[in-house]
Amino acid sequence: MPQPRVLAALSGGVDSSVAALLLREQGYDVVGVFLRNGVEKPATACDLKQGCCSEEDALDAARVADRLGIPFHAIDMQREFGGVIEHFVSEYAAGRTPNPCAVCNRDIKFGALARFAEMLGATHLATGHYAQLRDGAEGVELWRGADPRKDQSYVLFPVGPAVLTRTLLPIGGMEKSRVRAMARDAGLPVFAKPDSVEICFVPTGDYRDLLRARGGLGQPGRIVHRDGRVLAEHEGHMGFTRGQRRGLGVASSEPLYVVDVDAVSGDVTVGPRETTGCAEAEVRDFHAFGARYETGETWLDVQVQYRSTPGGTAAEVRHTGPGALQVRFRGAAPSVTPGQGLAVYRGDRLIGGGWIETARSSDPLTV
Repeated sequence: MPQPRVLAALSGGVDSSVAALLLREQGYDVVGVFLRNGVEKPATACDLKQGCCSEEDALDAARVADRLGIPFHAIDMQREFGGVIEHFVSEYAAGRTPNPCAVCNRDIKFGALARFAEMLGATHLATGHYAQLRDGAEGVELWRGADPRKDQSYVLFPVGPAVLTRTLLPIGGMEKSRVRAMARDAGLPVFAKPDSVEICFVPTGDYRDLLRARGGLGQPGRIVHRDGRVLAEHEGHMGFTRGQRRGLGVASSEPLYVVDVDAVSGDVTVGPRETTGCAEAEVRDFHAFGARYETGETWLDVQVQYRSTPGGTAAEVRHTGPGALQVRFRGAAPSVTPGQGLAVYRGDRLIGGGWIETARSSDPLTV
């Protein structure tokens, strides 16, 4: 008796390709799908890797589907990606730093694509993310991937539990080296293809090019040291993000980092590295994955970026209202930036996640 139909998201990379391979070997009725974002790579950027939605990636995904002998669809998601791009621009305009991959997962890969799976009669959706799903007593549980260097559970924090119950993550329990070896042994043409590192809708590799094309870099202003000195002027506040060091356009005898971005005045405050630490953050739209949690419970592992401190950063978490958290870090936490996501772990299990609303550098807790 054949297994149920599964819609496998094929990005043209090795991870999603092996995910589809494993599902086919397990007897599932696999249908491959590639998402087109409508963004074309300019001729001047021919040497840059666009990300996971380029024309080259579409051809690779089609070749993989042909090799596996599975049906293949390339879907026009330009309108849906347009929403992600609008969010990206508006967050920078507000002086925040967006997380487009997490938003894409929520709205497209596990949003619009999940609805397309239903249209095709697929009972499940599958991707090549390095994360693990388990059935718990109180619902689906989301765990880190087995390969700590590739773990992608963090970028799944905004995906609703209802969608995750219908999701398969076939490579989540594998090491990257094994994934590549399986692709090579199966004759998949992408077994040695490098991983995507760029934002898929920023084909030039510089997000400021996109912002300029969409209306400019925002409010011009000053670059001001924390001690009050005006160091320079800049063309727009949207060209800066908290924690940034490179590209400040300031000559200094000490390394300087962006501490704050004021979207109203345009002023960008900079200072030494030790001034970038965060002691407290407020989080909105928090939801949990199959877990009960108590008000005031201490969760020791908080992750605020995809590439973050291994195992997370120690913190105390307090619920202040529906979907709202107050997080106090034990020590000054780096790279805590409004607009980014915050995921809370208990060990390797992702308990829940939400969006950072504010970050304050008040006196941190002692360890």
